[in-house]
Amino acid sequence: MMTILSDALAIASKDIRNELKSKQTIGMMVIFSSLVILIFSFAFDPTNNTVKAIIPGLIWVITIFSGLLGLNRSFLLENENASLTGLKVAPIDLSSIYLGKVIANFLFVIITQIISIPVLFILFDYRFTGEWVWFLLIVFIATFGFITVGTFLAALAANAKNSEMLLPVLLLPLLSPLMIAAVQATRIVLGQDGIEDALSWLQLMVGYDLLFFAACFFLFEFLMEGS
Repeated sequence: MMTILSDALAIASKDIRNELKSKQTIGMMVIFSSLVILIFSFAFDPTNNTVKAIIPGLIWVITIFSGLLGLNRSFLLENENASLTGLKVAPIDLSSIYLGKVIANFLFVIITQIISIPVLFILFDYRFTGEWVWFLLIVFIATFGFITVGTFLAALAANAKNSEMLLPVLLLPLLSPLMIAAVQATRIVLGQDGIEDALSWLQLMVGYDLLFFAACFFLFEFLMEGS
């Protein structure tokens, strides 16, 4: 297991170094999320308290659709450079490729959220009065679940003709339970309701993450061998 983890960290660090050189993936994700926030801030009156009720949903709309841009590039770049073939024949466990990609993609999405969520709060004149720890925990758990499933399906769709179109079609239906739970838990935390009301949604998210991470981790090797 330690070998898998060390190989995964090496793959993740490779992707991170490439991103630091090009700045394409995170740059594209941040620009997209900022444009979405800007459009919504002009479309709705940010001073209207009713409008502020859409903020929990908007956080996850931004996360999912900006994240899709990054996920689409995750394996396409590997295929273009033929580096995925090299990874397949390398003396490593194929599951470490999946784990490394999950780590890198998760980091890219978290960086995008660190930039975009404060911008969202500022443009909508939203004062956060909830529990930061619980809010960050919800964001962390839901984002991890999104990346867990998204990375696996990005690998599945990478060899298809229209992979950019195929990934959202495969991913969005599978994300429905996670996103419903994430929006509801975020709404409760931002609305200063009792955190006890959010616990059932948190449990659902944790169960989703564990189930899909285990399934994707063990199935990834078969996916790579069959591609």
